[in-house]
Amino acid sequence: MANNKRKRSSGKPTSINAKQFVEKLKMYKSPEELKKYHHDLKSGGNHLGEGSQFMGVPIGQVFALSKGFVEMPPGEIQKLLDSPIHEVRAGGLSIMDKQAALKKTSENRLKELFDLYIRHTNRINDWKLVDVSCRYTVGRYLLDKPRDILYSLARSKNIWERRIAIVSTWYFIRDGEVDDTFKIAEILLKDNQDLIHKATGWMLREAGKRDCQKLLSFLDKHAATMPRVALRYSIEHLSKKQRDHYLSMKKVGE
Repeated sequence: MANNKRKRSSGKPTSINAKQFVEKLKMYKSPEELKKYHHDLKSGGNHLGEGSQFMGVPIGQVFALSKGFVEMPPGEIQKLLDSPIHEVRAGGLSIMDKQAALKKTSENRLKELFDLYIRHTNRINDWKLVDVSCRYTVGRYLLDKPRDILYSLARSKNIWERRIAIVSTWYFIRDGEVDDTFKIAEILLKDNQDLIHKATGWMLREAGKRDCQKLLSFLDKHAATMPRVALRYSIEHLSKKQRDHYLSMKKVGE
C-alpha cells in the first residue's frame, strides 16, 4: 500500500510558478550575451530596456522557454512583470500572450490577463516586449468589446503604449477588421519616434492585405506627408508601379 501511495503522490503535477521560470532562465545566461545587452542599451537606438537590469539570456531563448510555462496563473505572471530584470519581464509577457492565444483560454482568464497587462504597461520598455505580448493579450480580448483604451494609448506620452495601440490591432486584422488600424495609424502619423513609424507601417501593410482599396485610399490621402519609413513599410506588398507612385508623392510633399 505504501508503494502505491508513493506512486500516486509522485505523479501529481507540480504547479507552474515564477520561481521555476527564473531558475530555468538562469541556465541560459552568458557573459557574451550580457555584453550585447549593455552595448544595445548604450547605443540607445532602440530604447532598449531603459532602467532595466539584464541577466544575459538571448531573447529568442526567453521566448522559447516561455512555451513550457504557458499555463502559469496570472498571480505568478505578475511576479515576473514586477522584476527589474529585462529577460524575466520578457518571459512573463511572452507567457501572457501565448496563454491568451490558446483556444481553451476562458473569457474570465482573458480578462485577467488583459487587466494585468494594462496595469503593467510601465513594465514594458522595449519594442520586442510590446510585439511579443499585445497581439493576443490585448487584441484578442478587445475583439468583441469597445476599443477606447487603444485610442487613449495611441495618444499616450509613453512610446511603448503608443506602439501597443497600433500593434494590438493585428488581431482585428486577422479577423478581417481593419478600420481601427487605419484610425489609429492616422493618430500616429505625426509621431516623432521611428519605432512608432515602423509599427504603423507594418500594421498598414497587414491591413492592406485584407483590404487593399482601403490602404490605397489611406495612402492617397497621407502618402505625401506621412513618415517615410511608415510609407515604405506600408507599400511593401503593392506592385512596383504603385510603390513608385506613392514614393513620388512623398518626394513632392517634402
